[in-house]
Amino acid sequence: MRTATVTLHPDFRIGDIDNRLFGSFIEHLGRAVYGGIYEPGHATADANGFRNDVADMVRELDMPIVRYPGGNFVSGYNWEDGVGPKESRPKRLDLAWKTLETNEFGTNEFVDWCRKVGTEPMMAVNLGTRGIDEARELVEYCNHPSGTALSDLRVRHGYADPHAIKVWCLGNEMDGGWQMGHKTAEEYGRIAVECAKMMKWVDSSIELVACGSSSRGMRTFPEWEATVLNHTYDHVEYISLHTYYGNRDDNTPNFLAKSLNMDAFIKEVIATCDYIKARRRSKKTMMLSFDEWNVWYHSNAADRKVPDWIPAPPKLEDIYNFEDALLVGAMLITMLKHANRVKMACMAQLVNVIAPIMTATSGGAYRQTIFYPYLHASLYGRGVALNLNVQSPSYDDREFDQVPYLESVATWDQAAETVTLFAVNRDLESALELSADTRAFDGYGVEEHLTMTHDDLKARNTFDQPENVVPRKVAPPRVEGGRLSVTLPKTSWNVVRLRKS
Repeated sequence: MRTATVTLHPDFRIGDIDNRLFGSFIEHLGRAVYGGIYEPGHATADANGFRNDVADMVRELDMPIVRYPGGNFVSGYNWEDGVGPKESRPKRLDLAWKTLETNEFGTNEFVDWCRKVGTEPMMAVNLGTRGIDEARELVEYCNHPSGTALSDLRVRHGYADPHAIKVWCLGNEMDGGWQMGHKTAEEYGRIAVECAKMMKWVDSSIELVACGSSSRGMRTFPEWEATVLNHTYDHVEYISLHTYYGNRDDNTPNFLAKSLNMDAFIKEVIATCDYIKARRRSKKTMMLSFDEWNVWYHSNAADRKVPDWIPAPPKLEDIYNFEDALLVGAMLITMLKHANRVKMACMAQLVNVIAPIMTATSGGAYRQTIFYPYLHASLYGRGVALNLNVQSPSYDDREFDQVPYLESVATWDQAAETVTLFAVNRDLESALELSADTRAFDGYGVEEHLTMTHDDLKARNTFDQPENVVPRKVAPPRVEGGRLSVTLPKTSWNVVRLRKS
């Protein structure tokens, strides 16, 4: 059996964890909204048409923020279409996904849903087909108390109190040729900075996210970030990152190593941000918003068969397996390892569309395999992220150098006197014996050890077998002589929770 070592020490701080690191994403795409979070007439629907079975699962995740309404969708979206009496709202062609948008669900419904499930909205504005005026007008509609045309319009729509939306995204993936209103870095940087200025003139309390590259593989990366930030650095708080991974070649060792690509991406964006900081002689440090991330590839073939111009078709409905959950766990660990700079993140997406929650229209709902690492990280990954000084054996890969079998990070909640160790064992053949030096956390004992493993890497949860792949509690290891020894099963996700007695 291979062995690895880590050191738990309160002085090995990476940084404070912003709770918004565990956000998600709802786009007008597929059945994310219609048949997902919203389905009037469903057996569990409330008076607003929100599915209570889905809302209950969302509350389990304790998500602090949800991004809306896109995604590619936002680059052609007229926000005015989605407010006011539903019977008066126009139907539109959504060119991003070639569907029919009814606009039955819009800004106010989304805010209502956020309040219902206990999360905060992250709103994106259209900088593709529209621009500065529409963006600042949406801020006024949502956030200004009253006494102006747009704030009073919101009041007439039934919302006397402002929505007080804190975080706003300045468009979406504007570097991509697939994007409606695609722009060069110079073009986007100019409109983004002017948009940012006017939005903050309406409400100076908001925080803004500028569009970074759509992926590390974009031809314009990282020059895009450098150019955009050269324009926007003084006016935004975050630059965005997006990435998705798949296992199209059925090469699991390589697939499970993809979080190393994510790690490199984060480091490169940080380096670019800090270069612009130095170039501008700025005292401000730019933070990162990883507001789209996940595994995505299972549904590609099925999506090509979906007819165009119908409302809410089944698109991007990846059914996730066990190995997908392992990579999601490793990606969560990776972001926690950069908690000093990655302050927000959104798993894309939340329901039905590349999502941890699946529903049947007019039917039930279940938790996908990726639900559980996300759940554990959100519930227990709060406080301060700790560098573990991991010492692990590694394996060779065609793409990455020396892939460690152990991917791990810890979090320390000083107020609650708890420490949580998150660990993925990438070894397909053997368990990994992990030895943790815990002397700096004197008096802490193991409260529980959760592990998720399965003999079949391709095992999935389904409506018929919703608990085929789920975590389970195992006998908690003991801390003896300032050392914790724990066995991590082969290809497993693990959460070891310690508490001061």
